[in-house]
Amino acid sequence: MISGEDLKAALPATPVRDLIESIDAQKVASGKVREIYDLHDSVLLVATDRISAFDVVLPGGIPGRGLILTQLSHFWFEKTKHIAANHILPNESDILKDQLGLSQDGQLRSMAVRKLKPLNIECIVRGYLAGSGWSSYQESRSVCGISLPEGLNQASPLPEPIFTPTTKAKEGHDMPVTDEEARAIVGDYVFDQVKETSLKLYDFGHKLAKKAGIILADTKFEFGLDDDGNLYLIDEVLTPDSSRYWEASEWREGISPASFDKQIIRDYLETLDWDKTAPGPELPAEIIERAQQRYLEVYSRLIAVG
Repeated sequence: MISGEDLKAALPATPVRDLIESIDAQKVASGKVREIYDLHDSVLLVATDRISAFDVVLPGGIPGRGLILTQLSHFWFEKTKHIAANHILPNESDILKDQLGLSQDGQLRSMAVRKLKPLNIECIVRGYLAGSGWSSYQESRSVCGISLPEGLNQASPLPEPIFTPTTKAKEGHDMPVTDEEARAIVGDYVFDQVKETSLKLYDFGHKLAKKAGIILADTKFEFGLDDDGNLYLIDEVLTPDSSRYWEASEWREGISPASFDKQIIRDYLETLDWDKTAPGPELPAEIIERAQQRYLEVYSRLIAVG
């Protein structure tokens, strides 16, 4: 695992929005952040430095963001393989370096993974009241149909972590579903597997983050199946983009702590006269640097205790 200092030294000076090298493979999809290539018997995922806010991909990007997110996912995939098999191929290094001939930058921002069928739900685990969960609790004393005790506050720890799946929308926003609705989507056997595994993954991640002085408030996991029905953890895992991380020393019940993600960017955009539709505004250098440092800090602190 590359150290925080070595990763910092490898960060590009300018954001990589589109690949700067030719990849000898067919590109099959392009997301807000990732480019996806078909390697015949596997898939290549390449994380650019693009960044979105309010569902709009912004001009420019955060230099090295794709590297940081990819390497942090690699860290967690390795640390959690005793809990869940994951989609990273055992010969990934050979594919990236020898078969594809990627540069160091390309290797650091890429994953060579199994071809799997993603489940049509996203697996959310919440350990604290925040975001939409806090809004729901204020209205109904429940989150995604799960009743919670009276007297909780914003950022309160829950009596125990809860599993709150959502749909996986191709367009628009994912929508919360009950356990029963999620069972209908993926089937009883698979649902029981992903619920149990998600809660175990959250517990492991929460305990490790705590050693780094960081609170893992909530997170999202995604899973896929192979042709034999075997379950794999896929996509990214326990990154600042898929998780809500808080600085433990700043956590207080009743407030919304600053998170280790692109909140700095969202907060800046809220000060502008922008209608949150494309095209998005250019980010000033100061905001870009602060966001980059925030991503790098959470990476460095987590791998230091792992």
